[in-house]
Amino acid sequence: MRDHRVPGEWPHPLDGVIADPGHHRVLFENERVRVVETTVRAGETTPLHTHVPPTVLYAISGSHFVRRNSRGEVLVDTRTLEPAFVMPPIQWSEGTPEHTLENPGPDDLVVIGVELKS
Repeated sequence: MRDHRVPGEWPHPLDGVIADPGHHRVLFENERVRVVETTVRAGETTPLHTHVPPTVLYAISGSHFVRRNSRGEVLVDTRTLEPAFVMPPIQWSEGTPEHTLENPGPDDLVVIGVELKS
């Protein structure tokens, strides 16, 4: 397995847990993985942050989100997707560059991420 970290740069200064502790919480960590709970309440938007390591995501709740890049440009707005977006319960992410996440849905967005350290 390829190591996605750059020595001295992980966690990244904009790592979700560091840059946005109000929405990201470490549930477990060891030398191989870090398990992070992300909660974005209905109507909230996170500050700019990133998720560098590859991650398995498990969605507990949530219906829609708007992801914007560091310039505020919309990368994805799930409300505009065709066919209609349905939150997948399990997803794979190679990592997410700097972004904000808005929860325009009626319910809280809660996701558990299992980040692979190497």
